[in-house]
Amino acid sequence: MGRYTGPVCRLCRRMGTKLFLKGERCFTPRCAVEKRRAPPGGQSREGSGRRRISEHGIQLREKQKGRFIYGLMEAQFRNDVEEATRLKGSTGQRLLELLERRLDNVVFRLGFADSRGQARQLVGHGHLLVNSRPVNIPSLTLKAGDIVSWTERSAKGAYYKTMLESLPKRPVPQWLELDKNNVTGKVVTVPTPSDIDTSIDTRPIVEYYSRR
Repeated sequence: MGRYTGPVCRLCRRMGTKLFLKGERCFTPRCAVEKRRAPPGGQSREGSGRRRISEHGIQLREKQKGRFIYGLMEAQFRNDVEEATRLKGSTGQRLLELLERRLDNVVFRLGFADSRGQARQLVGHGHLLVNSRPVNIPSLTLKAGDIVSWTERSAKGAYYKTMLESLPKRPVPQWLELDKNNVTGKVVTVPTPSDIDTSIDTRPIVEYYSRR
């Protein structure tokens, strides 16, 4: 299954929750989910005639939600689940840790990008450094102590200057540290469940892959 390339707001409406795929628009009343929650006339769109979702359907839906939020293809997401299964501790918690410590997600969390998709492009096009070394792998898993910075070339570009004017756009998680003066970010520690604000229930996801 390839990466979704259609209208991203459609995915949020399908899942019934914000996936934060549209950048800053997701934080405004223009968000498609917000409009759906407050339709004209004040009448709810939640139909009472909808069929009850099966257990498998719930698992599939939650799995898809996780894929869409972090922008992963099926094989990538499955590999992360398998790696989380091999680690000690709760598989669901380890899965969220792995997803959050992806380089593209860290770039997004630091406010260097408006969305994870944009962060993935920045990394893929070679605009970022990790520990002063050029990296173009969005899936790179960062560890405590790693520092994310910009290449000298990118720091002279128009995007960098525009981004800098509004930095930070959002609160930076406690497990990360943003140095606004030097425009760098540091992974302070491994994120805990309380540090992760994504609306993903990992239990159905783990159950989905354990039966395959």
